[in-house]
Amino acid sequence: MDALTELTESNRGKLARLEEKLSYVFRDRRLLQLALLHRSFSFEQVRRLTSDNERLEFLGDAVLDLVVGRAIFELYPEMREGDMTRLRALLVNESYLAEMATTLGLGEFLLLGRGEETTQGRAKPSILSSAYEAVLGALFQDGGFEIAAAFIDHQFLPVLDSQRLRLRQADAKSHLQEVLQESFSEAPAYVLDSAEGPDHRKTFLVSVCFRGVVLAQGQAFSKKEAEQAAAAEALRRLPELGLLPV
Repeated sequence: MDALTELTESNRGKLARLEEKLSYVFRDRRLLQLALLHRSFSFEQVRRLTSDNERLEFLGDAVLDLVVGRAIFELYPEMREGDMTRLRALLVNESYLAEMATTLGLGEFLLLGRGEETTQGRAKPSILSSAYEAVLGALFQDGGFEIAAAFIDHQFLPVLDSQRLRLRQADAKSHLQEVLQESFSEAPAYVLDSAEGPDHRKTFLVSVCFRGVVLAQGQAFSKKEAEQAAAAEALRRLPELGLLPV
């Protein structure tokens, strides 16, 4: 019996609990065990284990990009390519994947070397996000694309709208400029209407204008945030203003 099989057998109770969380029973449970093997653990086994979860992580990353990209493409037919790319990046970055891994309690199931254990590796975003992608790779290898895609959809579809809104609010100025320049070859202008209150708590009111028309106003405790708020409101109002659909 090889080392990975022995490890899988000795951990079958824990792996079964993780399968419950994943709502999937592996035909080859060694794939799931391999997805949880950090390189620091394999390195300390002195040739007993010759692999870790990095190859499965590579595969899971590719599957995740495809499935999330497909969901964005199908759910938002009006979304431009640049916005689709930014939304996908917001969903598949290290910090967000680490959150997903934490929701699954993935840290409990990881096999880490002594060094990573002593430095709280089970809570490190880089390790958690890598393990999450490796588990996706294991799901793909064991069950095929549809199994992996169903799991990813279950995890990501409920948050797509909120993340889309977050993206718009975070970079509304860039988005508004792209929309207007694409259709009219002109950029909007921002006008500071007022700045009131004490220096440590000043409130800024900003208007965003286009071709002499005020599209919207935004108010915040910094000029930059007020501009973003105005741009976000302008994006929301563009269809009713008759400029173009967004």
